[in-house]
Amino acid sequence: MTSASADRNGSVGGDGDGAVAVLGPGSASGSPAPAQGWMLPLVVLIVGSFMSVLDTSIVNVAISRIQNEFGATTEDVQWVANGYTLTLGVVVPLSAWLSDRFGLSRLYIVSLLGFGAGSALCGLAGSLNTLVAFRIAQAIGGGILPVLTLSILYRIVPREKIGTAMGLYGLGVLVAPGIGPSLGGYLVEYISWRWIFYVNVPIAILGAIAAVLVLPHFPPVRAGRFDALGFLTVATGLSTLLLALSEGQMWGWGSYKILVLLTVSVLSLALFVVIELEIDEPLLDVRVFRYWAFTNSLLLISVLSIGLFAVLFYIPLLLQMGLGLAPFPTGLVLLPQALVLAVLTPISGRLYERLGPRWLAIVGLLIVAVSTYRMHQITLDASRSEIMWLLVFRAVGLGLCLIPIFTSGIASLPLAQVPQASAFNNLIRQTSSALGVAAFTALLTRQQAQQLSNRAALLPAKTVIPHLPTGIPRWLGTYALDQQTQLQSFATAVDWLFIIIAILTAAGVILAMFLRSGRAPASDDGPDVAALAG
Repeated sequence: MTSASADRNGSVGGDGDGAVAVLGPGSASGSPAPAQGWMLPLVVLIVGSFMSVLDTSIVNVAISRIQNEFGATTEDVQWVANGYTLTLGVVVPLSAWLSDRFGLSRLYIVSLLGFGAGSALCGLAGSLNTLVAFRIAQAIGGGILPVLTLSILYRIVPREKIGTAMGLYGLGVLVAPGIGPSLGGYLVEYISWRWIFYVNVPIAILGAIAAVLVLPHFPPVRAGRFDALGFLTVATGLSTLLLALSEGQMWGWGSYKILVLLTVSVLSLALFVVIELEIDEPLLDVRVFRYWAFTNSLLLISVLSIGLFAVLFYIPLLLQMGLGLAPFPTGLVLLPQALVLAVLTPISGRLYERLGPRWLAIVGLLIVAVSTYRMHQITLDASRSEIMWLLVFRAVGLGLCLIPIFTSGIASLPLAQVPQASAFNNLIRQTSSALGVAAFTALLTRQQAQQLSNRAALLPAKTVIPHLPTGIPRWLGTYALDQQTQLQSFATAVDWLFIIIAILTAAGVILAMFLRSGRAPASDDGPDVAALAG
């Protein structure tokens, strides 16, 4: 870290020997721990985090209903989700600089109210274009909130209690994606798709009032000169990457437009890294990747995010297309796994404080790998309870490993670099989940086409459709057989993807072996930065 960068963050200082002192909670980097303790402020932070993460999954179940209401094409209506995702790629890199410039607590309240206002506008949208525009406005607050909550958490919670706090914080990050489909399915099916946005408004208002009353005041610190060139390159790189991942299936992965987007993304991100290493006051300090514990945790989070969001994406499709379930019953199948995560994440946080992250991560990853592999046996004849229990078994593994992995990476850094690390953490989660769904969708399409070809080759030239009731035309039986063949090919292709996800997760066990084992040292306020500096 350069001296200017350290001064800008306000919590790292030299000791005269080239070593760097790391200040803990209550240091110059923030404010003293709140007088009423850290639990109540943490609950306020969980509300903000839960709401922003919930919105990424709750909208998916309403896409088809929005398409029907506005008479839009599938490609156009996907921008309701794509516009939100692309905006996240632009605003998340700004979050660390903005928190320095305006103060963590003030920016948190403004972002929460902005998210609520954007949600209200989305619910009032009278056309698809205005809905996409309001989704972009909503994403500005939604992208900043997760970064701010994590940064505030590490300033108000004593380092020896960080595992417990992160276990509770995980209720917002991990449980929200599981609750989103069931809550969204109920609102879409029985009330209106507009209520998936309206539901955010009272929560945002109450959350902002609670933040004013409960959160400690974090004054602005010297933010330094805005790194315009760094922002331009990272925003261009991330937005083009996310656009390519979102539209690759529609435009074709080998198409000219996708290849141009990917080329621009790679060049922009490479230039961003060069710029950030050369300037004294970087927008995002890429030097955080010198800490292997943090880098390793990001690699593991990428593996788990790819699997988590891929399963949450394809299981609802399988339930609705294969088993013919409506959105709300589909959400109910996914709900028990969210309840398991709600129970296990606080427990895993406490276990992290006693055992460290290594064995929790290893055991959790193995459970996720085995349960995901078992899911490749799902067929069109599978019952809802069978699928539900496989998801519950998988949630046990996720609940054990995610919070320890997440916590160990951030806890390995000096407190001053937590905002930078939080921004990178959210960027990695967003891009890896988008990359996973995009890559698996491309593989799914190819595998499904292969399955259809194989099944068609097995059918005789003149397929006989027996046992048709009197009066039912022959062509209708042929159509039913064709539909059944396509569904079986889809289910087989999805099962094949689950095998790949299981293998990828099992490979993560190797990385988990490098995590710390045992209790953290009593004076664990960060890594041995003196050794890094010297």
